Amino acid sequence: MAPEGMIERRIQAPDGRTLAIAEWGDPAGFPLVAIHGTPGSRLGRWRDPSIYARAGVHRVTFDRAGYGQSTRRAGRRVADVAEDVRAIADALGIERFAVTGRSGGGPHALACAALLPERVIRCAAVVAVAPFDADGLDWFAGQTAGNVREGELSLVGEAALREQLDDDRRTILERVASGAVDALPEAYQLTDTDREQQRKSRAVFDEVMTDSLRDGVDGWVDDDLAFVAPWGFDVASITVQTSLWFGRSDTLVPAAHGDWLAAHIPDVEVFASGFGHFGEDADAQRELDWLAGREAAPA
Repeated sequence: MAPEGMIERRIQAPDGRTLAIAEWGDPAGFPLVAIHGTPGSRLGRWRDPSIYARAGVHRVTFDRAGYGQSTRRAGRRVADVAEDVRAIADALGIERFAVTGRSGGGPHALACAALLPERVIRCAAVVAVAPFDADGLDWFAGQTAGNVREGELSLVGEAALREQLDDDRRTILERVASGAVDALPEAYQLTDTDREQQRKSRAVFDEVMTDSLRDGVDGWVDDDLAFVAPWGFDVASITVQTSLWFGRSDTLVPAAHGDWLAAHIPDVEVFASGFGHFGEDADAQRELDWLAGREAAPA
């Protein structure tokens, strides 16, 4: 059964792949493309999805290639998401739109800002990972053990990475099915505030993980491989109005990644808090307001 207020669609990418899409909120509202994290799916949303209609937003989500019900694109780069976002916007008759991406979706949102400047109005990158080859950044410093392991195995190659992620997938799905308090594998340690946010959004998390990983880990594997390879664009080339949102206590994507991006994206707005990876409840409305151009967002 589809979540309340969601409209499902399937479109064909120019190369023939299937893209699974979901729409939320007001169909006549301000258009926003939201790009999920790693792993994730088109079902990702605020726990009260009526927030989008109340905000006057037409929110479009989709399964990135290899996740959920979208066809895999083996060997994809971060930059390649821009082609899929363009195809989705064209299919829905949306000329211009804002884009946001959280965590592993952050680099993909930045790709859209860099490569689709004629289409993207504003871009919000939320707890976004920085490029692996970022000059002066210790990419692994401060990351929880699970993320360090993912990154290191990505450098070894797909087979080693897939073996570990298959095991992590089994753990996640088993814990979701059993209702275990901690749904993530033990190597992914969260702050207390992040554990509380995950508890509040657990029903959505369970839906997202079950749908995202039901057929395997192709999307997760391809994300991790893409993050440690050249992204296919330079964040310094971004001319679209862009904001960065991150927490100083984040153990999944440490604040140093946000600081590096802030130093390299021209004219970027930075909203850094003392929270962790999942922020605080008020962030959902603040981000929507910023993307729709309604306010300056939090102090």
